[in-house]
Amino acid sequence: MAGPPRVPISWGSTDETPPPLRFRSPLVTWLRKRTFPCPLLAALRSRPSDSAAVHFSGNLERLMGSIDSVTNGSEKQELSEEQRTKINEVRASLGPLPDELVCYSSDASIARYLTARNWNVTKATKMLKETLKWHLEYKPKEIRWDEIAHEAETGKIYRSSYSDKFGRSILVMRPGYENTKSTKGKIRYLVYCMENAILNLPPDQEQMVWLIDFKGFNLSNISIRTTKETADVLQNHYPERLGLAILYNPPKFFEPFWKVAKHLLEPKTCRKVKFVYSDDDNTKKIMEEFFDMDELDCAFGGNNQVGFNISDYAARMKEDDKRMHFIWNQENASSSSVQHETIMTNVSSNSGSDCDKSENGTTGR
Repeated sequence: MAGPPRVPISWGSTDETPPPLRFRSPLVTWLRKRTFPCPLLAALRSRPSDSAAVHFSGNLERLMGSIDSVTNGSEKQELSEEQRTKINEVRASLGPLPDELVCYSSDASIARYLTARNWNVTKATKMLKETLKWHLEYKPKEIRWDEIAHEAETGKIYRSSYSDKFGRSILVMRPGYENTKSTKGKIRYLVYCMENAILNLPPDQEQMVWLIDFKGFNLSNISIRTTKETADVLQNHYPERLGLAILYNPPKFFEPFWKVAKHLLEPKTCRKVKFVYSDDDNTKKIMEEFFDMDELDCAFGGNNQVGFNISDYAARMKEDDKRMHFIWNQENASSSSVQHETIMTNVSSNSGSDCDKSENGTTGR
């Protein structure tokens, strides 16, 4: 069986549409029984139906983002007058927000949700309100290092100390280094890492890079429940945050999966996924294109021999915790309490009325 492509994927013209494909057994049966090792792959497990191929494609595409560029994430297209009008409509629908949530009313934030919903104001508003509700209940920006430190001990997910050549934060994911069993704890740590990556983005960047190292990965370590909840959080609450995903030395089991998946993806989505193999000079050039090789960890073919050190990483995260606290926790307590009730009421009244539940099945963050 042929393996995944070892060169950057290209469909040619951006108007070109991949050929239609229906899932057939036994490959479909094989896929249904498997879970996948990282958030990028989790989206394709959320709708295991032969007649719902479009949902597989939609889930993965929305999870990875809808911006038709993967080079450096900084090509900002000017918003049209119609788009600005839609942004203002969503902002008006949100109503007054507490200080801790004001960032969600920015043009950039609202545009991400609109992009994830193909600029449908009703659906984007519903999605964003659900995120506001989730934020107030889950309190992602209040997660601190001491709460999740045990999850980080092996370096299964961590933010690198360097950025890519375009200033984007890098999350290193090593599914083979899983060290805990609690789904709640794993998701909590993933959210902490996402928030930390966003905190460290420069002003001109909104997207991050994922470096996924498959070394030591074992399918038996993956939980269906964790995979599903991972996809739900990323798709629903972090739309348009992924700019590039490097899959480094993916194992053989990935080959039949990709044979099916690549025909379901839009060209813009395919361009965000890069396969890199340590024994292939052509794909190794991808790393040189996006990263300073003297900074890049040697596990990804770079010259940096330092690697992950839990003590050093803990010190960095504790400093970032102080910054997070300074940025996000200056709201007036009494005002926030009132606004909290307002948002919860708005979200509850909005739930289920703006669009059908089935339309919200494939989500965008």
